[in-house]
Amino acid sequence: MLKLWTNKEELNPQITAFTIGNDPEMDIRIAKWDVIGSIAHTMMLEECKLIETSDSKKLINELKRIHKEIENGTFLIENGVEDVHSQIELVLSNKLGESGKKIHTARSRNDQVLVDLRMYMRNEIFQISKLMKTLFDSFLSMSEEYKKHLMPGYTHLQIAMPSSFGLWFASFAESLADDLIMLESVYRLINRSPLGSAAGYGSSFPIKREITAKLLGFDDLNFNVIYAQSSRVKVEMAVMSALTSLASTIAKFAADACLFMSQNYNFIGLPDDFTTGSSIMPHKKNPDIFELLRAKSNVVKSNAFQWVSLSNNLTTGYFRDYQILKEPLFSTFDITKEILSISNLVLNQMEVRKDIMKNPLYQSSFSVEAIEQRVRNGEAFRTAYHDVMNEIKNGKLQKSENIRYTLEGSMGNLCNEQIRNYFSRTLRKFHFTRVEKAIEKLLSIDS
Repeated sequence: MLKLWTNKEELNPQITAFTIGNDPEMDIRIAKWDVIGSIAHTMMLEECKLIETSDSKKLINELKRIHKEIENGTFLIENGVEDVHSQIELVLSNKLGESGKKIHTARSRNDQVLVDLRMYMRNEIFQISKLMKTLFDSFLSMSEEYKKHLMPGYTHLQIAMPSSFGLWFASFAESLADDLIMLESVYRLINRSPLGSAAGYGSSFPIKREITAKLLGFDDLNFNVIYAQSSRVKVEMAVMSALTSLASTIAKFAADACLFMSQNYNFIGLPDDFTTGSSIMPHKKNPDIFELLRAKSNVVKSNAFQWVSLSNNLTTGYFRDYQILKEPLFSTFDITKEILSISNLVLNQMEVRKDIMKNPLYQSSFSVEAIEQRVRNGEAFRTAYHDVMNEIKNGKLQKSENIRYTLEGSMGNLCNEQIRNYFSRTLRKFHFTRVEKAIEKLLSIDS
């Protein structure tokens, strides 16, 4: 097999298989972005007078044809071809002859894969942000619907104070808003163009990197060409960290739901077609969906740890280690989208049990209200604390019928509108529309 980086026809087949690995399967994910990046690169080469207009037109037309194949699912990386970059250049060379062989002028596969991954991650974050918005809205909707229905709050898994379903649901909405801030911060790192850094040391060709950056919808450049290569680890690690934070929100929701669905709690339920049974115990309604949401969320966390481990102690410059990092990155995006989608599906089917707090089991959770009522009547806090403690010991504590929570963010003042505004402000900062328009313009160019 002839590779882009050698003129040898025959290589040791075991070495070839080992070094290629599963890159062809992985690279299908970035094929679309490789084509789009190549169109922008071609336009820049023409503007810098490094290729003729006639060559540029041929290349762009063929690249747009390849893009259509990718979109309709007929594009393949042929057996024996090392990666998507090799496949696309092979198609261009076979179809266009010498014109096709000019596509690699002033670039390396290193900056190709860098810009492909940046555009891929940028698009994945766009998809994830939409799923986050849907789930966020569902949490706030459930919060408003059930804001007057009390439930016990816990610390150390011990009954603590009165809470509400409205407060519980809204807590995950605000957590998602924080997760979105982390994702937006990472998006700003992603949306800088590394294209033109070549193998990490630039090129003597008089190219203009700002042209491709603008064409591809990037906010700016990774200016230093060495750092452009080194940023591959830093940026992807930041992405994994942000997605780990998001996964932690889902994991906590799922863990709570597992607990609250058990007969010992019986706070929530799911329709029969959302639960599983047992091969031996006919009474079981298992929360497998929440258990798997929790487990898959933790896979995201383990992928992030794998990324850190694989990239540890790499010095300046490109290393083949980077190839191994694609799989946990792609897996993390896939799982994140799945858990967001399933969380929204199950949340909207959740049944909330009302009047939970009428159970005498939760009588002690009203102790704080009893203390506060005494304080309002003029008693010192510590004295009231000990008086109520004695009432609890003697079984004389009376449940307060007058629960008053008015402070911001409490169950009597959820601040859901403020949480919604907090999420929306962050979402607007992404400027996804600007990127979409840049890509659409590239693909609609009449060459």
